[in-house]
Amino acid sequence: MLRGVLALLLMLAGPVGAGQISVPAGGDALRQAIAGSSPGDVLMLEPGLHQGPVTIEHQLTLQGQPGAQIDGGGQGSVIFVTAEGVTIRGLHLTGSGNSHQEIDSGVLLTRTAHGAVVEDNLLEGNLYGVDVHGARDSMVRNNTIIGRRDFRMNSRGNGVYIWNAPGTQIIGNTMRYGRDGIFTNSSRRNVFRDNLMYDLRFAVHYMYTHDSEVSGNVSVGNHLGFAMMFSDRVTITNNLSINDRDHGVMLNYANGADVAGNLVRGGPEKCTFIYNAHRNLIAGNRFEGCDIGIHFTAGSERNALTGNAFIGNRTQVKYVGTRDIEWSLDGRGNYWSDHAVFDLNGDGIADSRFRPNDLMDHILWSQPAAALLTGSPAVQLIRWSQANFPATLPGGVVDSFPLTRPVEIPVPDDIARMAAQVPLWKTTRTDDDGADAFAPH
Repeated sequence: MLRGVLALLLMLAGPVGAGQISVPAGGDALRQAIAGSSPGDVLMLEPGLHQGPVTIEHQLTLQGQPGAQIDGGGQGSVIFVTAEGVTIRGLHLTGSGNSHQEIDSGVLLTRTAHGAVVEDNLLEGNLYGVDVHGARDSMVRNNTIIGRRDFRMNSRGNGVYIWNAPGTQIIGNTMRYGRDGIFTNSSRRNVFRDNLMYDLRFAVHYMYTHDSEVSGNVSVGNHLGFAMMFSDRVTITNNLSINDRDHGVMLNYANGADVAGNLVRGGPEKCTFIYNAHRNLIAGNRFEGCDIGIHFTAGSERNALTGNAFIGNRTQVKYVGTRDIEWSLDGRGNYWSDHAVFDLNGDGIADSRFRPNDLMDHILWSQPAAALLTGSPAVQLIRWSQANFPATLPGGVVDSFPLTRPVEIPVPDDIARMAAQVPLWKTTRTDDDGADAFAPH
């Protein structure tokens, strides 16, 4: 019994001989300290410039004192990690190389670096911020990641790049510049929560990533907010997309998602773009001030829309089809700012159904030149006829239980102040940095 208790105490105590080592700035001191350390040691980096790049091959903590900086000298990744259970905290990391093939990063976690923690760092001017390359169950938390601007946008790296790293969490980071804020490919069970991303191409870019969560994130002034592509069973909740240029939320071959409580406001060509996406729940979102509230296309089927608010969009819904699609669920539809509602019994459900589009909308979408006739008596006669003789209406979206009050989604004061500034995409000329969601990746 005593022997078992002693063994348990040794396990709880951590690696034998683990200690705290102070590392002075300058010269080759950091590399020597890493080489001479034991598993479980904590290296306390003193203020000043430490020479990189460095490789960590056993369990270790790099803890920066205020003012501690590691510079990679433009070669490879500033910190290259192959060991499990490594923590990198409180450092200013600069000076990665420029290779996309090698994914030169501020911190690169290889496929054996499981359970890593990268937190409270400033990663500035690296090609990629953090690359989680197969390192499952890792945590990237409360970092500030400022990417490169000396390449064209599509030639820059991402703030955080995740490849095949199940269980990885990206929480509470701030990301600016570079290409995409978070780009994930071929992964699952990831959590992206409470991150702020601005002046990027995509805020969050999903490819082949399943059973994951995107919640509480803020995208301001990017080319595209939240793009879910070829990914199943993703929960997309309580995110803000403000003044993003092209789309706020996009579902492209994304199935079984819950898209709820999100705000998309101002800026986008399309608040939401749904392309060949099936069996998704889209509920309680607010789509406001876009050219198009939702663009629904490419045979998307069995999606449920309820409790959403469509406010002040130039076109609330763009959908071309030959049959009616009901946009309500269990007797509860959506709020439409252009629907003149009556609610005589006060139950919050309008007394008349609503169609956001008519025959002329379909004609204008398929024949843009017809826009010249928009104000003509013939067009007005067609619209009057459809309003009074519903049998002449084409197939399209129908909301049989429209709401009389919109969902309210508040914007924090600091985000509102940021959103009040002119987004970078409006003032900076770009030649090849479009957020084409259908281009090769």
